[in-house]
Amino acid sequence: MIDVTHKPFPDLLRETVLDKIGMSDSTYEQPLPPARAALAASGTYASGKVVHGKRHIYPEMAAAGLWTTPTDLAKFAIEIALSKQGKSNRALSQTMTREMLKPQRENVGLGFFLGDEKNSDQFGHNGADEGFQAILLMFADSGQGVAVMANSDNGIAVGDELVASIAREYGWKFAAPQRNAGNVLLLIANAAGTPAALERYSELKKTTSDPKELNEGTLNRLGYTLLQSDKTDDAILVFLRNVKEYPQSSNV
Repeated sequence: MIDVTHKPFPDLLRETVLDKIGMSDSTYEQPLPPARAALAASGTYASGKVVHGKRHIYPEMAAAGLWTTPTDLAKFAIEIALSKQGKSNRALSQTMTREMLKPQRENVGLGFFLGDEKNSDQFGHNGADEGFQAILLMFADSGQGVAVMANSDNGIAVGDELVASIAREYGWKFAAPQRNAGNVLLLIANAAGTPAALERYSELKKTTSDPKELNEGTLNRLGYTLLQSDKTDDAILVFLRNVKEYPQSSNV
């Protein structure tokens, strides 16, 4: 796109997308200009530590360079939904938008992940940069949707729970993603302490039959996150439990 238009990528996207749909708090500029940097959040790791330099600067702007807000991200999703219906085509034609939301392979469109047969109008995209995570979910026909953003590597873990709650509250026909056991344990450890997380692990072992969902890596990840958070005693507690659970594992 840069080669064809001879324009810097941030300028091109501002002219063709952001300005057209009113995303005034969004930019692809890397690094951020001082005025915008003063408003930007600092990324944090799963341990809670702030990313070195507050945020990573991404030269790969198309994939990782967008700075935005939940409100602007919602404007983007709403425009796509309206464009599909032919009610607003400020950035894309109805034909192009419908092509964008057509499965190119199973549940994958052009730039979006799509719903199943029961939710054929669903589209969205989760994303993560270092210390930042976001969820975008939209139903093109009903106009229901949500944008969740967090300056944390725990953002999607928390966001999934929030989206599931919103879906229940508003009666969406939406199958919430299955809870990731590792994420659940990490959230419990942060909120209620490591012993509570290990107690929950014991409960999960009794009810989870999928080895991909609960394995030695589940506790290993929790242990390393605690270690990186300078919670050494808690980390040792988790690692010792992992040795007991998987005594034959060379890694453990």
